[in-house]
Amino acid sequence: MNDEFNSFVLVMAGGQGTRFWPESTSKKPKQYLSLNSSKSLLEETLRRFDGLVPSKHSYVVTVKSQEKLANDCSKNLIANNGLIFEPSGRNTAPCILLALAKLEAKGAMDSDLMAIVPSDHVILNQKGFQRTVSKAYKLASDNNKIVTIGIKPNFPHTGYGYIRKGQAVKEGSFGVFDFVEKPDFETAKSYLASGEYYWNAGMFVTSLKTLKNEFKTHAPDMYEYYQGLVESNDDDIVKIYSKIRKESIDYAVMEKSKNVYVQEAEFDWNDLGSWDALETVIDQCDDNVTVHNNDHYYHEAAGNVVFAPGKFVSLQYVNDLIIVDNDDVLMILPKDRAQEVKKIVEYVKSTPLKERLT
Repeated sequence: MNDEFNSFVLVMAGGQGTRFWPESTSKKPKQYLSLNSSKSLLEETLRRFDGLVPSKHSYVVTVKSQEKLANDCSKNLIANNGLIFEPSGRNTAPCILLALAKLEAKGAMDSDLMAIVPSDHVILNQKGFQRTVSKAYKLASDNNKIVTIGIKPNFPHTGYGYIRKGQAVKEGSFGVFDFVEKPDFETAKSYLASGEYYWNAGMFVTSLKTLKNEFKTHAPDMYEYYQGLVESNDDDIVKIYSKIRKESIDYAVMEKSKNVYVQEAEFDWNDLGSWDALETVIDQCDDNVTVHNNDHYYHEAAGNVVFAPGKFVSLQYVNDLIIVDNDDVLMILPKDRAQEVKKIVEYVKSTPLKERLT
């Protein structure tokens, strides 16, 4: 644990994502699922900070409807009253502004450092993660910067935003030249070949004062509500929060700021954006990925991703499928069409089956 400064962690866990439907629903979104281990993704995220941030300085930002799920997944891992509730989902910039205000109301100081991270990513190398975040805390403290974590790309991914690194600050740490939107395939290939770009994982470290100043400078229409959020009770917060425009932290602050460094990650990373991503974080069984299901028979079947806990699964002469089976839904689709789960979700929304999304 770092004794040089007060360190906090804010985990954003209010998402309603459906990319892991039918297992992920509005009542139990992806961050509360156990996909790559026996623990939920939220619990795994909090445990990554064991020994790095005291539990009394660990907070989860979510929505009231997820209170029980968040409590169940964060027992003994967060502060007393360590859940911060968004009155409504308004994207990451309002979420983070509200969380900063709540921490200040609880006594956090301008010099205190915050790691702000999503709740639903998979990182298997905890030691590498803690080394990286420790360096980011130190870099942010010494330089009054926002320090974002950059993931060194290993293939030309078109689904991520990128960070173009600038001048070296120290080994593994750089200024930021700019943030880049999701590229097409040929552009992503050029980014990979150049060695000048990182994937933007949406994780960063900064002081309370620095981030407040960046909001004030680059999103003054949001920051004008900050003091009201600090001083208000829950009923007033609902009214104030509804006035803050919906915007991501990248658009509102990060892409405009000239006060950002990037720290190269010393760990693996996967944002689990779709069912096929489980291949990279779970050991294969008989050339297939089988999640929480040991009762199966596979014959001349390979490259399949199977999620059917408690079911006997038999696959013969089929390859490269995603198969998800629970009490309500059986879904089968080609693995290379994993992103098209959203098409199924859109269809279900328009039918009497829409309760299957909740």
